[in-house]
Amino acid sequence: MKSISQSAWPAALRDPSGNREPVCGTGGGLDSRTTGRGQTMVIDKGLGRHAFADLLETAGPYIDCVKFGFGTAPLYPADVLLAKIGLAKRAGLTVMPGGTLLEAAVRQNAVPAFFESVCRFGFNGIEVSDGTIELDRKQRTALIQEGLRNGLRVVTEYGKKLTGSVVDADELLFTAEADWLAGADMVTVEARESGVGVGLFDRNGDCALSELETIGRTLGDIGRIMWETPLKQQQVLLLNAFGAEANLGNIQPSEVLSLETMRRGLRSDTFHFGKRVEPFVYMI
Repeated sequence: MKSISQSAWPAALRDPSGNREPVCGTGGGLDSRTTGRGQTMVIDKGLGRHAFADLLETAGPYIDCVKFGFGTAPLYPADVLLAKIGLAKRAGLTVMPGGTLLEAAVRQNAVPAFFESVCRFGFNGIEVSDGTIELDRKQRTALIQEGLRNGLRVVTEYGKKLTGSVVDADELLFTAEADWLAGADMVTVEARESGVGVGLFDRNGDCALSELETIGRTLGDIGRIMWETPLKQQQVLLLNAFGAEANLGNIQPSEVLSLETMRRGLRSDTFHFGKRVEPFVYMI
């Protein structure tokens, strides 16, 4: 059979925006992001090894981080967990357990055992959060630094999981700056996996653009902020507010390619991302 590559598609159709093309065909992951922006974090709530392999085969180049949601990691058969972690790392991705698992370790006084298990299984990242428990600044910093001592990429999370919790722009800025100073790589804004009634989003999953703009102005550089946006309407909102290179998280595995089309202007919701050119006219 004749060999054919992705480049058989014109560049103008692979990436009308002109911003994302370096990602294609490089194997995905953080090393393929030339700017460090536009990262996509996938939440995996229980894929088997074959479904996970299929995900990476079809959408791996458009994923930067995979989070095994909540406290699911200890529930996998050990061989399945090892296989999934190995696949993710070979694809150049950050792979980490959910922040709720570390919160459980704090509550159960099992933090050293948590880090021992994380390293033993081969995770290369962790999420430090206090969405359900309370962590003071000293504890939060200590967990970040313990992750770094274990050679892990540390992503933190701002916000509570309680329905009705909101984002305070000044508090987010204070938390983010302290987390970055402690060594965190990125700060995620909580929205849960539902995207409803928490953080930026109301009970319908909507957010006022004016509120988002206020947060953006307060933060200044949003290049190290990851916005949890599990719903399509939220992804469109953040992309339109901050551009194709907004970092978006809690993306369902089945929605990775869909999100990438929106980043590139290959879907009607963000078609304006594509470059305008003179229309081609057939000569009859």
